[in-house]
Amino acid sequence: MNAHLEQLSPAPLWRHFRTLCDTPRPSGHEAALVTTLQRWADGLGLAHDRDAFGNLRIRKAASPGHEQAPGVILQGHLDMVAQANADHPHDFTRDPIETYVEAGWLHARHTTLGADNGLGVAAALAILEDETLVHGPLEALFTLEEESSMGGALNLAEDWLEGRLLLNLDSEDRGQVYIGCAGGADVIVDARLHTEPLAEGERAVCLALTGLTGGHSGIDIHKGRGNANRLLVRVLRRLEAFGARLADYRGGTLRNALPREAFAILALPAEELEPVRTRLAALEGELRAELAGVDEGVTLSLAPCETPPETVLTLHASQLLVAALHAAPCGVERMSVEIPGVVETSNNLGVVSLADGRLHLCALVRSLRDSATAGLADRFRALFELIGARTRVENAYPGWTPDPESPLLARFCRLHRQRLGADPEVKVIHAGLECGILGGKYPHLEMISFGPQIRGAHSPDERVELASVEEFWGLLRALVEDLAVSPDH
Repeated sequence: MNAHLEQLSPAPLWRHFRTLCDTPRPSGHEAALVTTLQRWADGLGLAHDRDAFGNLRIRKAASPGHEQAPGVILQGHLDMVAQANADHPHDFTRDPIETYVEAGWLHARHTTLGADNGLGVAAALAILEDETLVHGPLEALFTLEEESSMGGALNLAEDWLEGRLLLNLDSEDRGQVYIGCAGGADVIVDARLHTEPLAEGERAVCLALTGLTGGHSGIDIHKGRGNANRLLVRVLRRLEAFGARLADYRGGTLRNALPREAFAILALPAEELEPVRTRLAALEGELRAELAGVDEGVTLSLAPCETPPETVLTLHASQLLVAALHAAPCGVERMSVEIPGVVETSNNLGVVSLADGRLHLCALVRSLRDSATAGLADRFRALFELIGARTRVENAYPGWTPDPESPLLARFCRLHRQRLGADPEVKVIHAGLECGILGGKYPHLEMISFGPQIRGAHSPDERVELASVEEFWGLLRALVEDLAVSPDH
């Protein structure tokens, strides 16, 4: 599959990206790809090893005469976000990604594309096999489970990497270079809520909220898009006036993706079914008006439940849960004062599920300030502890403190200006690049992050601009060579 990718330019990069598209690699299922890359390295005679967590490192000796150049680490993550449209069956552990080109952009059919971070990985592999490139000592570090937990970076072996300059290839904006990023933490909530049988005279109905755009919970959080969990909970709150009680709920699939859809099973008094339909039509209109220009396709639908649940939450438990979810922090909490236009602190109400009275929730808190991450996470915990839930904070990772005086940054900007005729925008991103974690483990590392133009990451709308990939490849290749031959670093 995806043979057409090898007709694109630059050919070496796209050939490797084809391998990534044809090899399933959702978070936690990177083993087959690791094996493929190890065999590839063996075929080229490149040294490779893995740390205890399973992160993969491939090394290439310096070009003759450039052994004293600073060691360069090319870094990306092997896993991808697994998101498909609800009406498209796709097994991300078995099925390849099907790609197509349209109007200068590469897309996937009904699923995420995996350009995040597959193009960075493909570029690193293409650099390693380029025999025409003059370079210093090279290491390619490929981490695991970045999208699900930052697990690879958090568990990276210390005293393992040898280079002192790290090029993170996991950015998504043409003409920009990143020198700092937000840290974050997962807030996990579990609770056992009181249930009782469906009452006589009640009917079970399925309520769905669909049609949202979704996106990345960091870089898209300030764009005003709808969060399906937040919106459906708001609707549920309004339906309590009709005696609605929750029996089942599922919304969102990843804590770092803005939820596009959410579904609930409700118990309603039979006589309230038609009034509820009328109310939902009005609520749909309200939501579409509020989300005009970003998510006006939001849709509310109600249908009979073919298999009624055996139990539903008691009225008190249902109202308590809906109130807590309704009050939970969600979206932008604070904008940065020091870096205008950048979100400082946010929270994504990412995954919510309820079945047989058991609630599970996973939210992702992000901030440029580690203290603000901890503060918002604790506030979230405090709220749900009020309803008797068990809460915990997991997978906390630090932010990446910007260094605008970095010589590596200055060199990149010089090359960008020479090749493209303009300085890049120097940026700080409200997303969890692995650089903050890597810098904590290897404080001596000098780092920048750059990449091609990717849009719609973490959603089936993900796409990459083909021209930007050629630009990205040229910059990367020029920077690696410049670091080997120029004495000013």
